[in-house]
Amino acid sequence: MTKTLANLFDLTGRVALVTGGSRGLGFQIACALGEYGASVVLVARKQAELDEAVAALAARKVRAFAIAADLAVQDAAAGIVGKVLEEFGQIDILVNNAGATWGAPAEDFPLAGWNKIIDLNVSGLFLLTQAVAKHAFLPTGKGVIVNLASTEGLMGHHPSRMGTIAYNTAKGAVINMTRALAAEWGPHNIRVNALAPGFFPSKMTASTVDEHGVEMIAQTPLGKLGGDTDLMGAALLLASDAGGHITGQAIVIDGGATII
Repeated sequence: MTKTLANLFDLTGRVALVTGGSRGLGFQIACALGEYGASVVLVARKQAELDEAVAALAARKVRAFAIAADLAVQDAAAGIVGKVLEEFGQIDILVNNAGATWGAPAEDFPLAGWNKIIDLNVSGLFLLTQAVAKHAFLPTGKGVIVNLASTEGLMGHHPSRMGTIAYNTAKGAVINMTRALAAEWGPHNIRVNALAPGFFPSKMTASTVDEHGVEMIAQTPLGKLGGDTDLMGAALLLASDAGGHITGQAIVIDGGATII
């Protein structure tokens, strides 16, 4: 039976695990998936922020569940996956959004900063993805992964701005990890894609936007930074059956900033 377009976007009965989901881009994506029927599991470090996010989702009539965990800790992934499967019995969608950045000139970049960014943005992302695939996706023969990369993983940025070499390196790794996993797991009906946002106002980008926001907007064809709904449509497309023939791709969402 041919599905209607509305059916293709419908996530009713599915469980989405969203890391870094208590605020910012992760919460925006959680709202989108929840609005279209998914039950949402949020993972973040701070319980208070998780509680606020769960309450906000509940007000939207979204079933939400929170797990406080630090994905930079090596054994965190197994515990998270175990809790989700105990609560819901399944995981259908994984959104890897948790991340951090660190600014310093490359020649003086501290090893501690490098390790922190790589451990969370690359190793932590991979370990959770590995655990979800092993215990939820591969046994059922299906699954969807949406990785949050960045335009910083596709290019450098202007030398007038503070260097973020570890972040750029990590997000570049996420983009190619996306391609490699999509190739390896495609035969198992697991789709893996990435979103590559440009600058969105957030806690992580606040200092850069405060200092350079005016010039960023001037250099962006659409004349604005990312907004509170600008990731929703692309995330829903990739997470749903509407994107069922899309895998191994990185969709740039930056108002056109990287095209010139």
